[in-house]
Amino acid sequence: MIDTRRGILYPARMPEFHRLPPPTGAAELVEWFWIPEWDVEQGRVSRQDVIAFPALNLVVQPDGVELVGASTTATRRDLTGRGWGVGALLRPASVPALVDDPAALRDDSVPFDAVGLHRSVCEAMGEGGPAGRERAVQVFADWLVERVGEIDTVPRQANEMSTMLMGDATVLRAEDAAARLAMSVRTLQRLAHRYVGLSPAAMIRRRRLQEAAQRVRDQPDVDLAALAAELGYADHAHLTNDFRAVLNITPRAYRSARG
Repeated sequence: MIDTRRGILYPARMPEFHRLPPPTGAAELVEWFWIPEWDVEQGRVSRQDVIAFPALNLVVQPDGVELVGASTTATRRDLTGRGWGVGALLRPASVPALVDDPAALRDDSVPFDAVGLHRSVCEAMGEGGPAGRERAVQVFADWLVERVGEIDTVPRQANEMSTMLMGDATVLRAEDAAARLAMSVRTLQRLAHRYVGLSPAAMIRRRRLQEAAQRVRDQPDVDLAALAAELGYADHAHLTNDFRAVLNITPRAYRSARG
């Protein structure tokens, strides 16, 4: 089951939010689709803080399409008025069809020219409700499948790499992943750079920080030293430093402010 809160620092502040699995034909291209919808009272702001997954996102909104690079910091967005977005958390195999150098988009985003995709998704979201969201996901997936075309061996290796670095809690170093994937560390690094724009170590750090933040939020009595050791941090201080560097807050302060 897709955890709808992983990476979201303050779920209680979140508007209506959905993570939907990709249709079967797009399973090698998208981890999941995410759809926030909001209607914020006039004069108010809904502030969203996120530890994004180590991947690129293609996002359709009423005013256009945006390609968002992998991030190395927490991201923040203030929602006002009424709106929606339909985003695809991209698997590495889809990236070369969208951008030549994903590293150039690190911590950045650019408008993306996809008039047909924008029109189709806007029409689907105009239907409203679950049916509209499902149709938006389907037309988005169909567009990606056509755009990417046939998937070769190397992009599939990049997908395997990303799945391991993003989802396997026992992988604590790039060397661990390289050994399990039967490739050299240098090959792993090249795959990560070409298909994600981050180093393997940065992807591992992001996964560990997401897990740490979720555990601190959901288990207020968790022992931070034990959590640091479980997640592969050298010590409690290393976990605290990682929190402060990316989130600008300590684990204890986040535990007090969680929502």
